[in-house]
Amino acid sequence: MKYLVGARGSQLSVAQTNWVITELKKVNPDSEYEIKTIITKGDTDSRPLFTIDQKGIFEKEIDRAVAQKEVNFAVHSLKDVPSEIDDSLILACIPKREAVNDVFISSDGSSLESIKEGAVIGTSSLRRAVQVSRKRPDVIVKPIRGNIETRIKKVFGEDYDAVVLAQAGITRLGVDVKYFPLSIDDFSPSPGQGAIAIVARKDDSQTISMLKTIEDADSRLEIEAERALSDYVDSGCRFPVGAYAKSNDSEIILTVSAFSVDGKKLLKVNITGDKKDPKSLGKSAGEELREKGVNDLALNWREKVEEWNKT
Repeated sequence: MKYLVGARGSQLSVAQTNWVITELKKVNPDSEYEIKTIITKGDTDSRPLFTIDQKGIFEKEIDRAVAQKEVNFAVHSLKDVPSEIDDSLILACIPKREAVNDVFISSDGSSLESIKEGAVIGTSSLRRAVQVSRKRPDVIVKPIRGNIETRIKKVFGEDYDAVVLAQAGITRLGVDVKYFPLSIDDFSPSPGQGAIAIVARKDDSQTISMLKTIEDADSRLEIEAERALSDYVDSGCRFPVGAYAKSNDSEIILTVSAFSVDGKKLLKVNITGDKKDPKSLGKSAGEELREKGVNDLALNWREKVEEWNKT
């Protein structure tokens, strides 16, 4: 059986897709796979991500190709996949998750703690921007776009002194660069960070069954808890919420952080629940956040983003 796989054309996307294919071949040695690269809105729009008022900018066109049977399945960075996808599609497989933390890369080898006052730190994420500002209010945080290699190169140019990226992307690309891991306590990751999502058609039972051979049960449960939380509070590029679920033998521990626009206010939730019901755990965390005033934070963030878009 030959499968056509949809993916973005970025180096990271191709690397992730090739990793998925390698894993699939280990347990499906008689199957063949071919990558079809598809351009998405996120690849052609160079604006900062938080100014683009649309969900799924890195996956919509690829998932459409799956739905229209142009490809058999699609490989995404899971954090790019909205909680709601086309009714004809299913999140068929979540392989074993990579590291979830962010990393700090600087031109002179400095860490976030030691970099000079007034340094320009690049990030494409509002969540990372506010977390950097909380740790180092004396630096300048500036939006940065481009693939991982491009963003790293900009650090060694003239416009940026450092950049914050996900460690998973660095690892998957095998980039040889010095970096400092950032703690999850201070830099709560985006829901789904470090995970890969494989999307297929709901009615394609053969493909789904094949993809399930590389599913990681714990990664699936952790992701379901994080996505349920994100869906409940409607977080995303315009309202940054950090969430990280970790499972053990019988439980999942979900830690969530939400920040005010100025970074001065932090709402934190740490909740434990049964592995059998990760979605209820995510919803419970969302309810606790609402009791603490997360809706006011969300409104302030969205109003601020609208202001930025007008200037």
